[in-house]
Amino acid sequence: MRKRKINILPSYLSTIVTQIFEHPVGPANKSRTLLVYDEDSELARLLSTAYRQILPHATVIDFNQSNAAKIKEAISTLSAGDLVILVQSTSFRLDAFRIRVHLFEQRLKVIEHPHLGRVRKEEIETYVASLEYDKNYYHRVGPELKNKLDQAKEVKLISGEHALIYNGELEVAKLNIGDYRGMKNVGGQFPIGEVFTELQDLTRLNGTVALFAFGDQNFSVFNCKTPIHLEIKEGKVIQTHSTLPEFESVLAEIRAHEGDIWVRELGFGLNRALTRTSQIRHDVGIYERMCGTHLSLGSKHALYPKTGFHKKKVKYHVDVFAAIDLATIDGEVIYQNGAYTL
Repeated sequence: MRKRKINILPSYLSTIVTQIFEHPVGPANKSRTLLVYDEDSELARLLSTAYRQILPHATVIDFNQSNAAKIKEAISTLSAGDLVILVQSTSFRLDAFRIRVHLFEQRLKVIEHPHLGRVRKEEIETYVASLEYDKNYYHRVGPELKNKLDQAKEVKLISGEHALIYNGELEVAKLNIGDYRGMKNVGGQFPIGEVFTELQDLTRLNGTVALFAFGDQNFSVFNCKTPIHLEIKEGKVIQTHSTLPEFESVLAEIRAHEGDIWVRELGFGLNRALTRTSQIRHDVGIYERMCGTHLSLGSKHALYPKTGFHKKKVKYHVDVFAAIDLATIDGEVIYQNGAYTL
């Protein structure tokens, strides 16, 4: 990784801490901060070092050198509004639940960097770039896109001669732009940058969409040399064209457990450091912030409960990435040539 990117990491993190979480940094900072980290991956080591640089008074705990009781004790000393940062090569758990669940119950602010061990050395520079927080961009494009989706009667994703058409009202769109005002929980997973929704009536989705990548069974992003075309009728995948064995394996697993393959989430990623050609390819949870459109296959979507989809019975939420030339909302072009036109 180029040295310039290593050097700029503390600056990017400082912007996140101060602008998003309104938490002071630097030697004079006496606000309470807890950093829980591990050193099991190069990226985790880089992030934890950078956080300690900008937050020298933070309480720091090496997850692998501690135990659940000591970590819970450290958390219990914090007050609502204090900041906790989780730098994880995997995903930390104190019991059956991720640590973030405990933190939000205590009304703490949370910055979470999970699954860093999946990010390969050649991808680190892209990950660092994805942490740059352009408040003006996110706070302009995100809300404007949400407002258009909340009022939309039709959304089209156009791939060459093919179109996937959302013909009906959408669920109230969710924002992931670093603006937690009015929300119960303050914080979440980084990098950020996404607006997502889905149809109120899932059967109002019809057409064909081209995919350039999909999430595989190892939570990696599988890149397609030739786009796969999904044919969708009344919200369900009915046929694939120019497909791959690896993709058909994913579909077969969904069918085996759920029967039909439903298309649910309609996600618009905003993070301009993540593109169709960017290096991040080994963690789909990071890559879904990619500046473009992704959909989910499978019945699972916890944020939008639907009749007939019981949360204890649905299992799959597989992200797939659309190779679209443009996207329109009620006839207005909102995305074209890899960027938003808003």
